Amino acid sequence: MVEQFNIGQIVNVVGIKGELRVYPLTDYKERFEEIESVIIQEQNYEIENVRYHKGLVILKLKGIDNRNIAENYKMNYVKIDRKDARVLPEDTYYVADLVGCEVYTTEGEYIGVLIDVIQNSAQDLYEVETQESKQVLIPAVNEFIKEVDVEKHLIKVRLIEGMMDI
Repeated sequence: MVEQFNIGQIVNVVGIKGELRVYPLTDYKERFEEIESVIIQEQNYEIENVRYHKGLVILKLKGIDNRNIAENYKMNYVKIDRKDARVLPEDTYYVADLVGCEVYTTEGEYIGVLIDVIQNSAQDLYEVETQESKQVLIPAVNEFIKEVDVEKHLIKVRLIEGMMDI
């Protein structure tokens, strides 16, 4: 399982005091207020201040005190350790833990590898790459996803007629 999670990406800087404009990669951006530090370029930074502007997170980190220093961090990911991640409800998984899982039918037939989770307004879609290098989308609902074992990197699904037709 992944030991660090990306929770944002630095897209720009703000002002002259070294603030970072971060695009949140989490569905709960307020979590930046709940953590004490983040990891950027494999180095820990203490959070001094968090504010929000137009859907982005504005971070002020200890040690990044001017615009010139802040510019060096553009396009880097903001990460946290797994131990600092939120506890998820039952039957909910971190995308980073699902990507790379092998996908089988409930009958044991190998389908492929999960390469992405597309977050849709109706439900998430598991994007699976088959052995033939084709992409198949499987709705992440109980009707189709029958078992997820992130420790074994295994997902079992129930397919319906036409689901694998590409």
